[in-house]
Amino acid sequence: MGTTRTHDGAEPVRLNKFMGQSGLCSRREADALIAEGLVSIDGETVTDAGRKILPGQTLTLAGAAQAKLAEGVTIVMNKPVGHVSGQPEPGKTPAVRLLTEANRIGAGEVPARDASLPPIGRLDEDSRGLLLLSSDGVVARAVIGPQSELDKEYLVRVTGDVTEKKLATLRHGLMLDGRVLKHARVTRMEPHRLRFVLKEGRNRQIRRMCEMVGLEVTDLIRIRIGPLKLDNLPEGRWRMLTTEERAALVAGSGGQGTGA
Repeated sequence: MGTTRTHDGAEPVRLNKFMGQSGLCSRREADALIAEGLVSIDGETVTDAGRKILPGQTLTLAGAAQAKLAEGVTIVMNKPVGHVSGQPEPGKTPAVRLLTEANRIGAGEVPARDASLPPIGRLDEDSRGLLLLSSDGVVARAVIGPQSELDKEYLVRVTGDVTEKKLATLRHGLMLDGRVLKHARVTRMEPHRLRFVLKEGRNRQIRRMCEMVGLEVTDLIRIRIGPLKLDNLPEGRWRMLTTEERAALVAGSGGQGTGA
């Protein structure tokens, strides 16, 4: 079984760029897969990374290519406050330091200390909850790629006067960095506890949104990314993403092709 994408744009697109924009893999990964003869257009195997796919043509990624892409590692973590998601500044503690045998839940090997596991959707140092660390390009694009349809859910505790007018403004009507924000689903669970469901992840977005309506965030926890939930994973602990969860993330992102 392979994965397909049909080019529904109006102009020819360089093949590795099209594969990247479609959420199949990174451009570098695309070049390698093309060189290995694992990519075809309308049934013709392509070995030239500079080839362009034309409007209406269908690209097929061989099953062996998907197996190669799935060789990457994805960690599911419950990040505590006080750890940064990515490469830290001096004096900061990166979340990857928590990847120890003692903190692991379930099966799987502890990644090497020098393993490249960038965060897939960051959490601020003062935020906690569900964090993905991954070397899997497909997972990365499913979660944070430009065509991703996955939403992210947060539980947020605030101080200040929470009014219906402020909630309405948070849902739609705010702009950050000169750009209008996508509509957010914001509901009040308790007098000062809110639930946010976002389709985007701008820098410190929820905190900045709240500040703009006179609220201050005192606690923020991410509990869901698309179909993947934090559930009962203890704070500071981690586990491996399962094959089924990976498939659900890719499917939920809107980037899964048709079997061929």
